[in-house]
Amino acid sequence: MTQQTRETRETQETAVPQSAADAPACPPAEPPGLAQGWCALSALHGRIESHIERALQTAHDLSVREFSVLNVLSEQHDGPGGHLRMHQVADSVVLSQSATTRLVTRLEERGLLSRFLCPDDRRGIYTNVTPDGLTLLVEARPTHDGALREALKDAAQRPELAPLVTAVETLAPPE
Repeated sequence: MTQQTRETRETQETAVPQSAADAPACPPAEPPGLAQGWCALSALHGRIESHIERALQTAHDLSVREFSVLNVLSEQHDGPGGHLRMHQVADSVVLSQSATTRLVTRLEERGLLSRFLCPDDRRGIYTNVTPDGLTLLVEARPTHDGALREALKDAAQRPELAPLVTAVETLAPPE
């Protein structure tokens, strides 16, 4: 085997799919078990997130994580005092503290969030969505929701994902 062939083969074996939508379906398990269900759930999540990510980036220059942070903070935005501490933001969007700090910094640099010291505990930092952040969220929500519906519709066509799509749809409150 030549060096070039070996390198090509190693690259192919260790290559990561470009998106979760490109990832292969879970291998069949006999009998289907917990790992198979987890694999299907992971595939569904990846397909949906990838689809929403592309739609938000294209239309609003916004990532799924950025949208999630704006959304979480907007739900706390009930006038003065509507804010969260950084660790609460991290917990809400399921990111590490350091990843959340970097994400909030990017959004703050874009004027979409603001941070300020907690008046009762000077060690704590609050994060708040700005009016520009709320405006962008309102503009991006239809894109997000439409992409979510499209991704669920597409996933429902795959036999291994259809039961999970049905479960997700039953969790949603009626519109």
